[in-house]
Amino acid sequence: MNDMDTKLEKLSQAERQKKRLAEQLRANLARRKAQLRARRAGAADERDNGIAAARSTNLTGEAGS
Repeated sequence: MNDMDTKLEKLSQAERQKKRLAEQLRANLARRKAQLRARRAGAADERDNGIAAARSTNLTGEAGS
């Protein structure tokens, strides 16, 4: 194998990586769009999230404190 062959091989590896990343980006965007559509179609989520929710429940899962 000479230097030209290895350069072509590396180039093809870079092209494969670029195509793979583009495909992953498209899949991620499609997933996010589907999530957004689902959120718009359904009722608003009324759950408490984050620190406020953690403070309002104790270790047994009962509300209070």
